[in-house]
Amino acid sequence: MKPHNRFRIGGLPLLFLLFAAPSLRPDDWPNWRGPNHDGISSEKGLSFNWKSKPKVLWKRELGASFSSFAAVGERVYTCGTSGGKQKLICLGAADGKPAWEIDIEGELQERQGGDGCRATPAVDNGLVYVLGAKGTLLCVKAKDGREVWRQKFSAAPTWFYSGSVLIEGDLAVVSPGGSDGSIAAFNKKTGSRVWKAGSDGAGYATPYPFTFEKTRYIACFSAKEILVVEAGDGKVAWRSAWKTSYDVNSATPIYDEGNLFISSGYGHGCALFRLRKSGGKLTVREVWKNQVIRSKFQTCVLYKGFLFGADEQALKCVQLKTGKLVWRKDRLGASGGRGSRTRHGTLTLADGHLIFLAENGQLLIAKASPSGFKPRAGAKLLSGKCWTAPAVQDGRLYLRNQTTAVCVDLGK
Repeated sequence: MKPHNRFRIGGLPLLFLLFAAPSLRPDDWPNWRGPNHDGISSEKGLSFNWKSKPKVLWKRELGASFSSFAAVGERVYTCGTSGGKQKLICLGAADGKPAWEIDIEGELQERQGGDGCRATPAVDNGLVYVLGAKGTLLCVKAKDGREVWRQKFSAAPTWFYSGSVLIEGDLAVVSPGGSDGSIAAFNKKTGSRVWKAGSDGAGYATPYPFTFEKTRYIACFSAKEILVVEAGDGKVAWRSAWKTSYDVNSATPIYDEGNLFISSGYGHGCALFRLRKSGGKLTVREVWKNQVIRSKFQTCVLYKGFLFGADEQALKCVQLKTGKLVWRKDRLGASGGRGSRTRHGTLTLADGHLIFLAENGQLLIAKASPSGFKPRAGAKLLSGKCWTAPAVQDGRLYLRNQTTAVCVDLGK
């Protein structure tokens, strides 16, 4: 399929005026939750000192999607909907001008979970990967959007596909569910399947890679389980039942120094597991389990031994090693109605600060600290429903609601 070019400069398609996609830089944000898959930016010296509102570099209507952003070099990639199709969209990072867009698959209209694509694109070595809400796995060239390969899955869960593509070495890894595999890996250059594991339904979460005792693993939720597989061949190293109402296991697992943290909503809760290796075999022991964080679809950020994240109740800080609640912030201000709640908000961490986007579009910046959530800056930049995690790259902050993207200058 050829990319669409609805936007032209001086009568020439904009894509011909742009250079080939650059290689990754240390401050790029190439995929869901950033370069290390942990929701943390490595950038320093960012400015959070605006008095009323930060400088908005650009604002762009994209059409329906809860996709977050992949930002590499001077380009940013996300999703939208137009012309009855889910779209993969490439924009100029500095000005938001569209470079190209390509159809992923037919549009999704789903009232409860939201219309459009849920997954975030992944950028790797000049290619862009995305999983459509109805099950199309697509790879295109980053420079012009031309299709390289595509796969189609058939076992879409109730609220459709939401997990993003993980690029792990030479593999593009997803969680398609059913006969396509609870987790499956494809050659990232050709799209041919390399391995698959499990047959449980998809659980809506993005696979998470980590290294333990010199072995590369991938942790992934399915509809009713948490699995850990060996990245090279998909061999299941460990699995455990994790049953959440409506089979909604949406939050990305988190790994830290031999510990694996998982969480889900609908009243379920969270748990910390300790990994060990004996005779080349992985063993896993539960350290603690409770309901201190019940992540419905948001994923926590782990920073200096503390988990920060909003669940179906409030914005919270939890000590990882003990599972004890350190603080919670229920509302954006001292008082307010239903719209001022912090629950269902999303966050990213940059330069030691939590960048929190509330469900109602309120942006708050606060130092990431176990002593409490004390905003030093804030602004209302979006309206409507905001369920998309912020992204940070090259001194720019990318935010969106279901239809509109905003880029903020952090004054690096």
